[in-house]
Amino acid sequence: MASMTIRNIDAGLKSRLRIRAARHGRSMEETRDILRSALAVNEDQPENLAQAIRKPVEPFGGAEPDISPRELPDFGTASSWIPTSSRH
Repeated sequence: MASMTIRNIDAGLKSRLRIRAARHGRSMEETRDILRSALAVNEDQPENLAQAIRKPVEPFGGAEPDISPRELPDFGTASSWIPTSSRH
């Protein structure tokens, strides 16, 4: 197994790693399991919200909404809906 040294680690981060390891009954030497689990979680997460929404429906062919074209209402000409008192 390869070894790795992390220099200049933030004291707060080191403390949190130590506390988390102790909470799980592990030593600081076993923080590699913490790093391994943290990376495993991040690899499975979608990169953004759109991917998170799309992922569950992809196996079923996606989710393309059926949007039928709409017709614009006929407002007539501008002179037909402008009050006569406003005309010059």
